[in-house]
Amino acid sequence: MVAKIIGATEARVGTNIIEEGQFYTVKKIDVSKTGKHGHAKCRIEVQNMLSGAKKIFVIPGHDKLEVPMVTKNKAQVLSLSGDKASVMDLESFETLEMDVPEDIKAEIQENDNVEYWDIEGTRLIKRKL
Repeated sequence: MVAKIIGATEARVGTNIIEEGQFYTVKKIDVSKTGKHGHAKCRIEVQNMLSGAKKIFVIPGHDKLEVPMVTKNKAQVLSLSGDKASVMDLESFETLEMDVPEDIKAEIQENDNVEYWDIEGTRLIKRKL
C-alpha cells in the first residue's frame, strides 16, 4: 500500500521512495531548470533500503514518485541462527522471522531489544536499542 504520491521536485534528502519495485532512500537531489520551453530535470541519488546499493537516475520534474508506508516497531530477539533472527514484537507479541544485516550482526545477541521497520510488508532490522 503506497502511502502517497509526490512530484519528483518535491522529494527531499531522507525521503523514502519506490523505484522499479525497490525501496530507496534519497541521499541527494539536484533540480535543474532548463531553457524557455524545457522542463526541469531531477538528478536523484538513492540508496537501497534493503541491500544498501546506490543508484543514480534522472527524471523529468513533473514525474510522480511513490512513497512507501514505513512503520517503525520495537522487538525482542528470541534466538539467532546464522543470518536469521527470531524476534517478538513488543506491542502485539507476534513472533517474526527476519534477516539480520551484516553491519549490526556482531552487536545483536539474544534478549536484546531492536528496532525493525515494516516497509510495505518487508521487515528489516535497523538497529539495536
